[in-house]
Amino acid sequence: MVMIPESIVQFKSQFIVVTLILLLIISLIYVSPRILTVVAYFGPLFISTAVFLVVIVFFGHLSGLDHDGSRTGEGLLNYVVGQR
Repeated sequence: MVMIPESIVQFKSQFIVVTLILLLIISLIYVSPRILTVVAYFGPLFISTAVFLVVIVFFGHLSGLDHDGSRTGEGLLNYVVGQR
């Protein structure tokens, strides 16, 4: 039987924790999908979101909003009422 030195036995709990963490990391690497698979799956979502944000920014700059705080929403209210 192999005798473990007393100086190493005091680190038994740390050795167990590190071993469990390494096993968890190795199992996650083995089981998890590859990054290209994830990018290919969510690629259309990423692209459509980016296009949507670009369109929002473009039309935000194109519309030229008024910065007068006292008349906020007045144009919309006039349109709803029909007073153009």
